[in-house]
Amino acid sequence: MKNLVKKTFVYVVAILSVLSCNEKASQVNKDSDSLPNIILINIDDLGWKDLGFQGSDYYETPNLDALSKKGMVFTNGYAGAANCAPSRAVLMTGKWAQRHGIYTVQNSDRGKAKDRKLIPIENTTSLAANFTVIPQILQKNGYKTVHAGKWHLTDDPLTKGFDVNIGGSHAGHPRSYYPPYKNVDLEAEEGKRLTDLIMDKTIEFVTNTKTPFFLNYSPYAVHTPIQPVKELVGKYEGKSSTIGQDNAEYASMVENMDANVGRLMQALKEAGKLENTFIVFTSDNGGLYGITKQKPLRAGKGSYYEGGIRVPFFFVWKGEIKEHTTSDESISNIDLFPTFLKVAKIKKPKDELLDGENLVPILKNEMTSLDRPLYWHFPIYLQAYNAKDNENRDATFRTRPGSVVRYGKWKLHHYFEDDALELYDLDADISEKNNLVDVYPDKVEELFQMLANWRKLTNAPIPTALNQEFKGNE
Repeated sequence: MKNLVKKTFVYVVAILSVLSCNEKASQVNKDSDSLPNIILINIDDLGWKDLGFQGSDYYETPNLDALSKKGMVFTNGYAGAANCAPSRAVLMTGKWAQRHGIYTVQNSDRGKAKDRKLIPIENTTSLAANFTVIPQILQKNGYKTVHAGKWHLTDDPLTKGFDVNIGGSHAGHPRSYYPPYKNVDLEAEEGKRLTDLIMDKTIEFVTNTKTPFFLNYSPYAVHTPIQPVKELVGKYEGKSSTIGQDNAEYASMVENMDANVGRLMQALKEAGKLENTFIVFTSDNGGLYGITKQKPLRAGKGSYYEGGIRVPFFFVWKGEIKEHTTSDESISNIDLFPTFLKVAKIKKPKDELLDGENLVPILKNEMTSLDRPLYWHFPIYLQAYNAKDNENRDATFRTRPGSVVRYGKWKLHHYFEDDALELYDLDADISEKNNLVDVYPDKVEELFQMLANWRKLTNAPIPTALNQEFKGNE
C-alpha cells in the first residue's frame, strides 16, 4: 500500500511538472508570436531621387510610392558610408566604419599612385568574427532569420546568425542577372531573372514560417551590370526628365525592383502577416553618377557630398507609426541595430557598443529630434570613373581621404591631404555649391572640434605618411 501511494505521488508530481512546463512553453510561444516580424529592404546603389515618392519624374515605382504612404518618410536619411561594403558593415554592426575597418571594396589605394599624396589606411575586406551583427541577436531571441540577395561582408551569411541564405556570399554584384548567374549560387530555369528568383524564394520563406522572422532583403539590384528587363525598356525611351534621369535600361531595373517589393507585400497581406510587420526601406549608398542623377544633390556613389550618402529611407509599422508622415530628423543606417532591438523587445547586451540611436521614439512621435551629429570617416582613396562628367571635388577621385560631420543644417568636410575644410548650410544649399568656411569661422571651429573629438574617441586612423610616388600637378 505504501509503495502504491509513493508511486501515485511520483506520478502526480510528474504530471504536474509536465503541465507546468507546457504552460511555460506555451507562454514563451505566445510571447514570441506577439513579436512583430522585421523586414529590412536594403536596395543596392539606389539613389535618393530614384523613386516616385522621392521626386523622380522618370522612374516608375508605384508599389514603393504606395508603401511609403503607410508610414514615416525621412527626408534626411543617410547611409553610413558612400559605397557598399562599409555601409552594410555599419548597418549590421551598428558601429562606425573605423571600429571594424571596412572602408571600401578590395584595396584602399585606389587610383594611380602618382595622384595619391598620402599612403592610405589599410582596408579590411571581411567582417571579423568577433563582431556581432543584428541577425545573431534576433536569432537568439526567438526570430527565424533569412538573408536574401547581396551579403558582401563574409563568405557565408549562415555563419552570422541567419537560418536561411538565398544567394548571399562575399560577391558585391552578380556577373549576370540572367542564368547562369555565375557568382551567385542559385539555379534557375532559362531566362529567369535573378531578382525575380530571389523574391520567389523569399516569399516561400515568409509565407511558410510560423514564428516571428527577420528578413534581410537586398536583391543585388539596382547595382551594375545594367541588364534591362527588355519588356519594360520601351516605355522609358524618349521619356523626358527635369533632373537628368534618362537611362531607360536602368529604369527598367528600378521598376522590376519595385514590382518585386510589391509582390512581397501582397504575399504578406494574403498570409495575414503584413499588419504585424515592422518594415524598413533604404539604400546602401547614393546612386551611381553617370547611370542616374540625384539633382539637386551633388555627385553620387563614392562621394561624401550629399549625392553619395543621402538615401531614401522610410518605416512602416501598422498601428505604431502614423501613416502619411514625414520627418526632417537626420538619421543613418547605423541607427537600425538599436531600433530593431527595441522593436523586438530585446535589451541591448551589456558588452555590446552601439554607435547609433533607437529611432522608435521618433517613429511614434514621442520626440521630434535626437539632437546629435552624424559622422563619416574615409581615410582612403576612391578613384573617379568618369573624369569628363562628375561633380566631385576633383575629376581624379570620387573621394580623397577625409572625414565629414553633419549637425543640424550644417555640414563640414575635412580633407587630410591639404587640411582643407568645406562648410555648407544644407537648408539653404542642399547642392553644396557655396563653401561658407570663410563666412562662419565660429561654426567651422565648433564642427571641427566635434569631428576631432569623435575621431579621438573612436580611435579613427588618419593617414599621415607621404607617398613617395606622388607627382603632384605634374
